[in-house]
Order: sequence, then structure tokens, then C-alpha cells
Amino acid sequence: MQFLKSNVPQHFHYQLNHSGKTPEEIFYENHEKLVEEGGNWLNKTSESCSVVAALIATVAFAAPTTIPGELNQTSGTPELEKHLGLTIFAYSSLFALFFSITSLFSFLSILTAQYQQKDFSFKLPLSLMFALTMLFVSIVSMLVSFCAGHSFMLGKRLKHDTFTVYALLTCIPIIGFAIQQLPLYFDYLWAIWSKVPRSRNKKISL
Repeated sequence: MQFLKSNVPQHFHYQLNHSGKTPEEIFYENHEKLVEEGGNWLNKTSESCSVVAALIATVAFAAPTTIPGELNQTSGTPELEKHLGLTIFAYSSLFALFFSITSLFSFLSILTAQYQQKDFSFKLPLSLMFALTMLFVSIVSMLVSFCAGHSFMLGKRLKHDTFTVYALLTCIPIIGFAIQQLPLYFDYLWAIWSKVPRSRNKKISL
């Protein structure tokens, strides 16, 4: 639609055909099926991802009740309060909860959108990219939180290799998820930020 608008004289945009319809109305009518298919795909994607975001939020919300180590009977604070692993566990679980809820709300906003044709050029792709990014960050935070808590079990056995082992195990699913989602990211980035090509033919001025 933007390509057509940028390559024809402006007064053509408002001229009516024999049925009393503008070029924009005709264009939208001819692409109703494409909008319907895009809306169905967005619905299915948002529903699936929102389930994942809700599961991460549930796990992250329960994380404070499973703090590694015992509590001090006098002060009620964790015995490993000054341990680096516990600090990482606390912050990463907090980030997982925050970003997963943000992602969940973003997917819900997509599900409740009206899916107007003009929204597919910028608003909906940007919303989906933001929601997927928040979901990705929440997954990373959840994995870091799990590794930080699990390190108390194998830390003494692995010793100096603890960080290397857990970093490697964390990177494998993250890289796999990123590789699978990169094509989708590039497609939406191209759709949002690419400029409308100009026609090689000169405009006809009447």
C-alpha cells in the first residue's frame, strides 16, 4: 500500500471508481484473506508463548520459597546471604519474574488487538518483537537462576570448573533458541524499518 501511495500522484488516492470506492478501500478488500491469515498466526503464536511466559512467572514467583541453604533461626536471614551464588540466584529469579510477566502482558495485548490492516506494518510487528524479547530474557534469567541454585550441590565437586560448566550448559539452550528466532526477528526488523522502494517509472501528472 505504501509503495502505491508513494509512486502515484496524490490526487489519485481519493478518486472513486465506478463502485464509489477509493484505491485504499479496494486494496484492503483484496487483502482481507491475508489479514485474516496473519491474525490467526499471531493468535496461535501469542497463545503458545503466553503459556510459556506464565510457566516461567509461576516458577520465578515460587523461587524465594526455595532459597538454597538454611535460614538463621535468630535473624531469619539465609546462612549463605553473603555467598555470590545466592546473590545471583536472587537477582536472576527477580528478573525472570519481571520479564516473564511483562512478556505475558505483551502477548495478551496482541491477543486482544483488533488486527486492523494498517497495524500489520508497524504496531503488531513491534509488539511481537518486544514480547518475544522479554520472553527470551526471562528464559535466560530462569536458566541463570537454576544454575546459581544448583551450583550449591556440585560446587564443591567441580571447584574451579563450576562457572565454566554452568555457563556452557546455560549457553546451549540460549543459542538454540536464538538461532531459531533470528529469522523471525530479521523479517520483522525488515518489515518495520525498511524504506518503501521507489518506482523506476516517473509519476504521471495529470
